[in-house]
Amino acid sequence: MKKIFLVLIMIVSVTALSAQIKKGSSAPEITLKDTEGQSISLSSYKGKVVLLDFWASWCMPCRKNNPNLVALYEKYKGDGFEILGVSIDEDNAAWKKAIEKDGLTWKQVVDNNGWNAKSTLDYGVDGIPASFLIDQNGIIKGVNLEGRELDGMIKKLLTAKKS
Repeated sequence: MKKIFLVLIMIVSVTALSAQIKKGSSAPEITLKDTEGQSISLSSYKGKVVLLDFWASWCMPCRKNNPNLVALYEKYKGDGFEILGVSIDEDNAAWKKAIEKDGLTWKQVVDNNGWNAKSTLDYGVDGIPASFLIDQNGIIKGVNLEGRELDGMIKKLLTAKKS
């Protein structure tokens, strides 16, 4: 019985992993409302390197990672790098409070349907934080990169843009 259970868990895990958008794929379009109620589309960032960051105010690992994103944004924002935060918060007040408290100065949008949000389904997000590094042509170049690996890939993409 244990073997059958383990096999089922492995099948579910592989299926979940294969559902997530992969490196080399075109980034699916997202159009959501920002903190001011204005529609923001991912396609409006074409020509820039974008980190699409899925998070929520109630997600402690997300909140713990925010200072790293703030530092990256400050480092590269003048070179053609942007972050688009996609929250799956269902509570807009908590979402806006977290943005303020964490000092997130880049555009933030919200998809209020939690785990059933169209954006999370389109990207295959089954846990947060989740991020997708997208090049100037809308191609995903990295999934859930962190630290030096993320910094290096951003630098590489920005350098390629200048060439």
